Amino acid sequence: MTASQQIHHFINGRAYADPDGRTGAVYNPATGEIAASVALAAPATVERAIAAAEAALPGWAATPPLRRARVLFKFKDLLDQNADKLAAIITAEHGKVLSDAAGEVTRGIEVVEFACGIPHLLKGEYSENVGTNIDTYSIRQPVGVCAGITPFNFPAMVGMWMFPVAIACGNTFIWKPSERDPSAALFIADLFKQAGLPDGVLNVVHGDKGAVDALLHDKRVSAISFVGSTPIAHYIYETAARNGKRVQALGGAKNHMVVMPDADMDQAVDALMGAAYGSAGERCMAISVAVAVGDAGEKLMQKLKPRVEALKIGPGTDHESEMGPLVTRDHLNKVLSYVDAGLKEGAQLVVDGRNFKLNRQGYEDGFYMGGCLFDHVKPDMTIYREEIFGPVLCVVRADNFDSAVDLINNHQFGNGTAVFTRDGDCARTFVNKIQVGMVGVNVPIPVPVAFHSFGGWKDSVFGAHGMHGPEGIHFYTRLKTVTSRWPAGVREGAQFVMPTMK
Repeated sequence: MTASQQIHHFINGRAYADPDGRTGAVYNPATGEIAASVALAAPATVERAIAAAEAALPGWAATPPLRRARVLFKFKDLLDQNADKLAAIITAEHGKVLSDAAGEVTRGIEVVEFACGIPHLLKGEYSENVGTNIDTYSIRQPVGVCAGITPFNFPAMVGMWMFPVAIACGNTFIWKPSERDPSAALFIADLFKQAGLPDGVLNVVHGDKGAVDALLHDKRVSAISFVGSTPIAHYIYETAARNGKRVQALGGAKNHMVVMPDADMDQAVDALMGAAYGSAGERCMAISVAVAVGDAGEKLMQKLKPRVEALKIGPGTDHESEMGPLVTRDHLNKVLSYVDAGLKEGAQLVVDGRNFKLNRQGYEDGFYMGGCLFDHVKPDMTIYREEIFGPVLCVVRADNFDSAVDLINNHQFGNGTAVFTRDGDCARTFVNKIQVGMVGVNVPIPVPVAFHSFGGWKDSVFGAHGMHGPEGIHFYTRLKTVTSRWPAGVREGAQFVMPTMK
């Protein structure tokens, strides 16, 4: 990729150059260089995408689910064939290591695989003879034109949490990926077209708040899906709902991992390393707080500190790298400011990664920092309360199990959590008492598989439905219940009371 490369939109089955001419820079995080420019959609461009989706909707909604599934099967096959290429695109613009990018692609493909079962997933219910000669049945029908607004940290996977399910259900879709790493969405959309998807069913528009607001206010868009920070999720939810749309808006997180004294400490440390520092901490399911219970604290820190210090940091294309750069310099500076705030507020910085420099030719200006590890973090500290979204792990000491549970339940976020223990009673109590949407038992990142649904609690989600799985099917369809009677020539006359099935 060269700095002169122009990244355009994908509307009605082909590339579309925005006549407005506004662009944004796309960086190579490993080198710090501008790799391309991306078109930022003017309102007229968003309007064009919505019009294309609206025009394609009647034909696609009327396409039998089995034929839709056949297109999805071909799409999945093309994704499998091109998985390495897609992972390389992700690494080039996001910075995560190739193995992590490949994992992202795999998890996205699994949702496509789930959506291939749409003929079965759309089956309704039927009750015969609920009254004399009266039958009742339910059907699920598409909601219409849908839109998805996705974050930079998973430029392929999060979009594939949304549009495969929406399109399988008979809807058309407009995908607004992050303008920081937009190329994965275009690559995926082209593969879907190659699989036989009709023009206009999936459209990709790049942009900033102007493009988002155009989608939120246009009456032709029936449903909005979003993943990002909590303030933006709240704005998306309020604005879209005010405009009569159905909304699923997933926000921020502060995921805790409770380490009990009886835990396998080597296993717990391995889990924390991957969950806290994988993808440079830029995951909504990253573990950013370790809660060490009782005497687990000293044992944990003794093993954790040298592992953080030994993190292998480098470009994502280096197969020896365990952690790549952050996505932009602005985001790097924001994360560094959180580390400064933690020190100022009295937390103990056990491992300081702020001054890390990668001394490799061509990578000196990349957006790198080392892993940071805080100990003795208190609940009133900024680094505990807010989502940092970087390679910063906070260790909080808890006297006992109950205080650890209370700590998590009192936090504003409730996305994911985990407990590491050998005690089955402890684990079961944790699962039942914790007020968090996704829970792991000796599993650090409990992201559900595609045929279950992803979603948090509290300020981590706005709206009634999670992503993919059964929740995704329900979100992207409307329930219709039909009650029918075929009378055998017997007329009962007008009825003026509420009908009952006596």
